[in-house]
Amino acid sequence: RNFILTSHLGLKIPEDCWIKVGEEQQTWSEGKLTTLDTSFEHSTGNPSSEDRHVLIIDFWHPELSDAERAGLEFIYDLRNKFESGEVPFRQPRAKEPVEEEGQGLGGIWKALTGGGD
Repeated sequence: RNFILTSHLGLKIPEDCWIKVGEEQQTWSEGKLTTLDTSFEHSTGNPSSEDRHVLIIDFWHPELSDAERAGLEFIYDLRNKFESGEVPFRQPRAKEPVEEEGQGLGGIWKALTGGGD
């Protein structure tokens, strides 16, 4: 997902909370924005007994072309409409009938080899 950058706004950050992206580990600061590329391996930790509150904002990578951005917006819009029920779900079609004995590739193989597997 290197087409999206993510910003974290620290709202309530207990001591010893951390975020690691690649090999770099740091903490959030309340009221400060931290921006990261989540296409790199990343993880977070909160060893305290308090809740951590971070507002997460995703936005398009600034190096995307207009065409790339338009394509991604179409895909994400369609996904959001599907998840909200705006795009109807079509039931899968029934499976094709199973070949009867003696038909298809298995039947040909048996006819050629005298019925052995």
